[in-house]
Amino acid sequence: MTEVDTDQQDEDEDEDEAPGWDAIEAAVARIVPPQQPLHWGTDTLPGQDGIYGLSAYRTSSHWLLVTFGLSELFGKDSDDPEVSGWGFELTMRVPATDEQPPPWALRLLQQLGRYVFSAGRPFAGGHRMDPGGPITGAPDSRLTALAFARDPELGTIDTPNGQVEFLTVVGMTADELARMKETSTDQVLGEFAIASPLLVTDVRR
Repeated sequence: MTEVDTDQQDEDEDEDEAPGWDAIEAAVARIVPPQQPLHWGTDTLPGQDGIYGLSAYRTSSHWLLVTFGLSELFGKDSDDPEVSGWGFELTMRVPATDEQPPPWALRLLQQLGRYVFSAGRPFAGGHRMDPGGPITGAPDSRLTALAFARDPELGTIDTPNGQVEFLTVVGMTADELARMKETSTDQVLGEFAIASPLLVTDVRR
């Protein structure tokens, strides 16, 4: 009879438990059609110093991209019981014009996650960023800035590891960035939401 290593078994079971991850997936499942999302994990995302994974969910009009790893996906490691990890995950919506979301959007979210971990500076609703060039990496894009807002559908959820707010990333033009500086990020995003309530980033505009 084979002897069971109970300590190792317990460790394996702990690694299989991901209550934070499950809570994120459950929240997203409430707003998208039933589906098996596309997923990129640490084996396909470059580098180990950023987000743990990224999923793409398709709706009739757009892709919803969601990060995993800015909050605590597995066990509780941080000291604050009310907040999970950095306290947020990033989302982004782009038009569903192909069978997969555009690679630039995946790369952008990965880079933003890496920035949070390396700089130790979390994002919040109302923040804005000038990345120093087109967010797609292509010189023909007018979208050269980013704005951050509370996700209009997902909001904030409670998980076993604390609260997680979903922050959506929105591509903006240089003119919109200038207006955000003159007024506020929230005001310009409010105007943007009149035409796009879900704050979809469309590189064609």
